[in-house]
Amino acid sequence: MNAPTPSSSDTRRAPAGPLDAYFKITERGSTLGTEIRGGLATFFAMAYVVVLNPLILGTAEDVNGDLLGIPEVAAMTALVAAISCVLMGIVSRYPFAIAAGMGLNAVVAYGIAPLMPWADVFLLIIVEGIFLLILVLTGFRTAVFAAIPPGLKVAIAVGVGLFLAMIGLANAGFVQAGEGTPVQLGNGGLNGWPILIFVIGLLISIALYVRKVRGALLLGIVITTVLAIIVEAVFGDGGDRLGWGAIVPSLPSSLGDVVAMPDVSLFLLFTDGGFNIVARWSDVGIATVLMLIFTLLLADFFDTMGTMVGVARQGDLADEDGNIEGTREVLVADSLGTVLGGMGSASVATLYAESAAGVAEGARTGLAPIVTGFMFVIAAFFTPLVSLIPFHAATPVLVMVGFMMLTQVTNIDFKDPAIAIGSFMAITMMPFTYSIANGIGFGLIAYAFVMMVTGRARQVHPLLWLISVVFLIHFAEAPIYALIG
Repeated sequence: MNAPTPSSSDTRRAPAGPLDAYFKITERGSTLGTEIRGGLATFFAMAYVVVLNPLILGTAEDVNGDLLGIPEVAAMTALVAAISCVLMGIVSRYPFAIAAGMGLNAVVAYGIAPLMPWADVFLLIIVEGIFLLILVLTGFRTAVFAAIPPGLKVAIAVGVGLFLAMIGLANAGFVQAGEGTPVQLGNGGLNGWPILIFVIGLLISIALYVRKVRGALLLGIVITTVLAIIVEAVFGDGGDRLGWGAIVPSLPSSLGDVVAMPDVSLFLLFTDGGFNIVARWSDVGIATVLMLIFTLLLADFFDTMGTMVGVARQGDLADEDGNIEGTREVLVADSLGTVLGGMGSASVATLYAESAAGVAEGARTGLAPIVTGFMFVIAAFFTPLVSLIPFHAATPVLVMVGFMMLTQVTNIDFKDPAIAIGSFMAITMMPFTYSIANGIGFGLIAYAFVMMVTGRARQVHPLLWLISVVFLIHFAEAPIYALIG
């Protein structure tokens, strides 16, 4: 009996070779050229991380007042993203790019670093990554995912978005502490060239975003930086007379200000102080350390899951329930990326929603993030340029990232009082207490409380009750210590 002849409508073809077979290029209806274009599109959509992560992580002080440095963090951000993207492409074979997570880096810089030295911070990130890997390999991730109601997961993302917007506005000086008020517009008013540059930069970023320009956020930083350099050249004096702050915009004075070997001095910073974890974290307290690890774990885990499902749906790589084949491999690569982020002092790595830019170009396989990874290698040699970008040129993008995260608020069911009040507490407490961990804690506690008083306590996952108790103990540490002391 003769084999059936493929119909003209059957577009599936046999793999063209081992590369095609491994990455399923033909099977998913893609081509090598399409994957390359997709990888480039993803890189230019998320390249802003090489600028923003250093401005958040490199300028924040640890408990000892030490700074990591902007060029150093920029180099490691690019290199960790490069390795993580290649790893994701090879292991998962999906078009997901990975780098230091916006929002998660804010947790690290403003929630963890004030409690411990930087070396201990990155050791904690490595431990969190290992825990996450164990959860993935054991299948316990299903229990964790089921414990937190979908609405609260969304609320956490929205709260982080508001927190990032607050950081952007404050770092630019657009909002400041006032006399008699917690915050106010500027220093009693919107005065000075740097504030004007920030406003223009925000308008440019908005315009590029709504016009759906590829690489809008990175392009907004570049244009605003050029404007800042021009303003400084015309009205400045080479110092900080105009009030730029830590970074005064200027043209590169030498080739070394443009391109240089990446500064890898922060690599393996976590080894400073030895490997006696108990001794290194003794001043912080084991309860606080566990809470911090859980906070990172929760944010990292659900951020990755949400991005994975969203991007996969866009590329028709998920079923109707949002599941994709090989979820475990994606999460394994993501966990290893977090471990690499700790080893490289580049914060927690996570999947990037900007991977959707590559998918929109037709990318469907792991070749796309491999291309993105190689682009980050090239970017690592140009990280000296980051030192020329003032806060006022980069912080508009933080506000835009905050806006994009805020748009998820429509997915919260405000008709359910437990979800509504829990979400409200999570969203408001993050920016108002300047702590993502506080927001998560108050949100979960409020949700559990409302469920209890409305007679639905049995519907609350046992793990969530345990988490709520942990947060309650954390918030009550001061009076507890006072009673037992």
